[in-house]
Amino acid sequence: MGEQEVGIGTELEAEDRPGESPRQAAGCLPAHEPVWSPHVSSALLARYYLPRSHSVLRGNGCQLLRDGVEAYPAMLTAIRGARRYIHLETYMFISDAVGELFGEALAEAAERGVHVRVLYDALGSWTSRRDFFEALRARGVDIRPFKPLTSLGRGLRHLLRRDHRKILAVDGDVAFIGGVNISAHWAPEGEGGAWRDDVLRVEGPAVYELERRFVATWRMAFQDRFRSWREARRRRRAAGLRRSGDVSLAVLSSRRSIHRAYLHAISRARRSVLVAAAYFIPDRKLVAVLREAAQRGVEVSLLLNAKSDHPWLVHATRAFYEKLLTAGVRIFEWERCVLHAKTAVVDGVWGTIGSFNLERRSLLFNHEVNAVFADPRLGRSLEESFRGDCQSCREVDLDEFRRRPLWQKLVERVLYAFRKVL
Repeated sequence: MGEQEVGIGTELEAEDRPGESPRQAAGCLPAHEPVWSPHVSSALLARYYLPRSHSVLRGNGCQLLRDGVEAYPAMLTAIRGARRYIHLETYMFISDAVGELFGEALAEAAERGVHVRVLYDALGSWTSRRDFFEALRARGVDIRPFKPLTSLGRGLRHLLRRDHRKILAVDGDVAFIGGVNISAHWAPEGEGGAWRDDVLRVEGPAVYELERRFVATWRMAFQDRFRSWREARRRRRAAGLRRSGDVSLAVLSSRRSIHRAYLHAISRARRSVLVAAAYFIPDRKLVAVLREAAQRGVEVSLLLNAKSDHPWLVHATRAFYEKLLTAGVRIFEWERCVLHAKTAVVDGVWGTIGSFNLERRSLLFNHEVNAVFADPRLGRSLEESFRGDCQSCREVDLDEFRRRPLWQKLVERVLYAFRKVL
């Protein structure tokens, strides 16, 4: 299947929105003046917005990629240019048009002598054909499932711990991290689901840290060694982990550390807190810090799903609306397709992109990874993307929300009672 056939290399065209209601148009978020002087170093900003326990890597070059239409071509270019090794870790590797396209690129790399290792989650990829993976193995791709469903005998808790990370690292030179899986869900409208998501392309010292997460998971699951990766690591160490930009960035794979990074940055916000969350069932600490920020005059806005691939989660999320809205938090519901992004930006400076969802499974069970950065230019790009998305949303009005049907209130109340197990 050719790249042109699935249309992932084409540009998305802006859609006209005739008949937009006055309240929708008024829902656009205002831009603000920068909080920090442009002369403040990203290292100092990182120390202000990140907990001191987080190890910050300087000298990274980063590029924000929107949706599969931008992320897939960049990822395929990196795979096709690989010379030594490719490490791909993904929750979903689906045997559809996009999966076939990536599979062919990975197989071609393996056939020209590149060490290709792919780790996919068995539960996330359960709909894929077995012969699809067997064909890739036959062509030299070392592709393996994380915790196959046949391991049910090890207990339910073992199966609940899924690999939810999305990492692609190539030759120690470039890496990708975000919410995009290998599936037509992220292909452009007309070719797939056109799901809304974000990916960060990274060059510099943080690439090594992202690779290290992949290697640790692989070793934990299969006890394999990585000769090619160790050789590349020695070369990078000898070269002093060359700088590729000015972004200060931390790679967080501890669920608690990612959660703590959110709380710390929001508590230090001076102007704005903008959060895009695919699945939003916050704990008490997150609700409290969002409310407190809004009550002290910080602009706090949430971009959430109006419809989801897990419909009951939308009702569970709405159980938190009134508590947030009454504190001054603005809520925008994304209605065009499924919102799958897991991003946030504070004061246009601090930001995070990764796989971590603001709900219980990510916090308690899943293997996750997020990049957390402090950089005015990258922060501005993420903030502009967020504000642009809000123009395509319906803003939730508190009075109107209180008039919702009784059955919706009852469903929300029931799901709220079970929020810790959703």
